[in-house]
Amino acid sequence: MLATWKVEPALAAFVFAIVCAHGQFTLTKEQVIAYTAKNPYERFPDGRPKVPDELIEKVKGLVIEEAYGQVRGKGFPNQFAGDWKVLNPSKKLVGRAFTVQFMPARPDVAEGMQAEATKNGIGRLRNQTVIDMLGPDDVIVVDLFGKTDGGTLFGKTDGGTFVGDKLAYYIWKTTGTGMIVDGGMFWLGRIIPTGMPAYYRGTGPDALSNVMLTGINIPIRIGNVTVMPGDVVLGDEEGLLFIPPHLVKDAIDAAESTRARDEWIKQKMDLGKYKSSELYGRPRDPALAKELEEYIKTHQPKK
Repeated sequence: MLATWKVEPALAAFVFAIVCAHGQFTLTKEQVIAYTAKNPYERFPDGRPKVPDELIEKVKGLVIEEAYGQVRGKGFPNQFAGDWKVLNPSKKLVGRAFTVQFMPARPDVAEGMQAEATKNGIGRLRNQTVIDMLGPDDVIVVDLFGKTDGGTLFGKTDGGTFVGDKLAYYIWKTTGTGMIVDGGMFWLGRIIPTGMPAYYRGTGPDALSNVMLTGINIPIRIGNVTVMPGDVVLGDEEGLLFIPPHLVKDAIDAAESTRARDEWIKQKMDLGKYKSSELYGRPRDPALAKELEEYIKTHQPKK
C-alpha cells in the first residue's frame, strides 16, 4: 500500500533534520557540502551533489571494469560492492545515490524519534517516509545491515524486507532507475516482470519490522563501501560501483580509452601472429606501442 501522506520537496530538508537528529550522523546542508566539497556540479536543495543528466546518460554505456581502475587510481579503492542477489541482471542500474540508514530497533530511541516527528506533522517514520522523497534518476541505497528474513524473535518472524511489489513498483515508476537494499525484499515474482533492476541480500515472507529509520542522505556503509548521497551508482552483472561526483567525468574518459585499447588488442589477436605478452599491457615493440596510441586517439568519441 502506498503512503497515505507524502513529503513534498519543500519539507524534505525538514524531515531530513528530524530523522537524522537522533541517528548515527547529523548532517546539515552545510555538512553535506563540506563532505562532498570536490563536487564540481550544482546541488539539490539539501546539498546533495547533482551530477548532470548528460553524464548520467554516458555512465549507462559503461561496464564496471572500464571505470573501476580510474576511480581506484584516484585514491578511492573502496568503491566496489559485490556478492549480491540481482533482479533483472541484464538491466544496468545507473543514477544518483539517495542514501537511507536503518538500525535495529531500540524502543526508547524509536519512541523519542517518533514523538518528535508526530509533533511536527511528519507522520509515521517508516520505509515510505524515504520512498516518498525520491525523484527522477535517484537510486535509493538502503543500509539495512544485511537483515533479511532473520528467523524468529519472541515467536514472531523478524521481518527484514524493505519493500514488496507495490512499493518497488512505486520506486520504479518514480525514479526510472531501480534500488539497492543491503537487506531483504519480497514478492519478487511480481517485481521481476516490471524489468526493474535491484540488488538485495535475501528474501522473506514478512514486511519490515524490528528496525528504526535513523538516517536520510547521510554516509552509509554498503559492503566495504562508504556511500555518500549524490554518488553516481553503476550496477551491472559484476556488482555495484559508487563513483564520487568529481570522478565521474574522469571515469567516463578512462572507460572510452580502455574500450579502444581492448578493441585494438583483440584485433591483433585475431591475426594469430602475436603472443599475448606482445600485446597485453603496453606493447614492448615501439611500433606496436605507437600504433596502439594512434588507435586510441582516433577512436575516442568527439567531445
